[in-house]
Amino acid sequence: MIDPRPVAYVIGRILIVVAILMIAPAIVDWRAGDANGFAFARSAVVTGVVGAALSLATANGLGAALDVRQAYLLTAAIWFLVPAFAALPLWLGAPGLPPVYAYFEAVSGITTTGSTVIVGLDELPLGANLWRGMMNWLGGLGIAFIAMIFLPLMRVGGMQFFRTEGFDTFGKALPRATDIAKQLLVVYALLTVISVAGFAVLGMPAAEAVLHGLSAVATGGFSPRDSSFTDYAPPIHYAGALFMFISSVPYIRYVQLINGSALPLWQDPQARAYTRWLLAAVLIVAGWQVLAEGTHWETAFRESLFNLTSIMSSTGFFTASFSAWGGPMLVVAFTLGVIGACSGSSASGLSVFRVQVAMAVVRRQVRQIASPSSVDPVKYAGRTVDEDVIHALIMFISSFILILGVLSVAMTLMGVDGESALFAVWTSIGNVGFGFGPLVARTGTFIDFPEGAILIMTLAMILGRLGLLAILVLLLPSFWRR
Repeated sequence: MIDPRPVAYVIGRILIVVAILMIAPAIVDWRAGDANGFAFARSAVVTGVVGAALSLATANGLGAALDVRQAYLLTAAIWFLVPAFAALPLWLGAPGLPPVYAYFEAVSGITTTGSTVIVGLDELPLGANLWRGMMNWLGGLGIAFIAMIFLPLMRVGGMQFFRTEGFDTFGKALPRATDIAKQLLVVYALLTVISVAGFAVLGMPAAEAVLHGLSAVATGGFSPRDSSFTDYAPPIHYAGALFMFISSVPYIRYVQLINGSALPLWQDPQARAYTRWLLAAVLIVAGWQVLAEGTHWETAFRESLFNLTSIMSSTGFFTASFSAWGGPMLVVAFTLGVIGACSGSSASGLSVFRVQVAMAVVRRQVRQIASPSSVDPVKYAGRTVDEDVIHALIMFISSFILILGVLSVAMTLMGVDGESALFAVWTSIGNVGFGFGPLVARTGTFIDFPEGAILIMTLAMILGRLGLLAILVLLLPSFWRR
């Protein structure tokens, strides 16, 4: 049997941190004279009491190190339970969402998906929008950092947690996981400050600059505006694309950069492929807009750059023109959303790394048709990829496609039309944030989806954020019997 006490202890400590963080939006709303601050105060009390009770009740389980099963259980517990408490202010206060929809909004924020069920973001109290941005920021890398603070108490180095959380460091740039976490946090905070300052300098109101900065660096996509980036000036669109892009490159490369080594970032095959593929997609879509629709070249390039960067980085910001895309442009967008950005960042999707290895495997199989007896190992970055790694990657990609199909069918059984269902699962499992189809067209949100469909999307967001297998392994009876 698994000893749940260490897992419960960490969850309790994380809930205490979440409760403390709720004080910030409460103060913001109180200073604005908005009674919504009391909703955050009540939520903080409930969250803090539960967190403290869990920690106190399980403190006697700190003697042993976490084993593999406990690490996976901790990962799942964080991403399923923390949003339940983060959703409390959205249920008890503005916008007064029903529990299922409030939980969806919190999961969307913490998984950095960016999908929303809230109509009227412009009228939402500032504290509520701040909390949405904070959930994005915490979900980007912050929850992993919070957990890393408490893992040393259980005498575990933490690399196992990094792996189960889906965060690939691509080789340890520093000797210990705690050192990696500290420097990653510095990078994450620095990018956030730069993003907020950049938006503010370009003319975005201060509060909106903070909220968009938190979401951009987390590749989260929550905006305090229903229209997202539509009404901002072109320079802000370019800045948004830049911040989303740099936040979806492996963070470990930035750690190496601040330690004086720029070469790994420049030579990273994943980052280089990500840049090439994204640029090619932007040129294809912009060219189509210019030639087929007569759009001005600068407008076509800027809107393609912003929206496609948002999709491939799994952020979720948008401009109004994107909702009217169709035909080949939508095919390109769908493909980028499936691929996603780089492993080792806060972005989701299959990841460029997995797609690169899968493409190398396909090339090898084609070559072996012509030369069946040849020895042709798959290589990545000049190193041979183990067959076990290849099998795991192929299984992951197959599982991703299978789950995309199965959940899309399940959505239609809930009464959702085919187009809305496919793109709802696509945006959820890829943590993309965009929606298409009749059910999304009216408001640009997912508020018109039935509760059953909302629950399916919620599950898909968590599966996508954790890389599928970290959750699916918990369903195996043999996993619990070991």
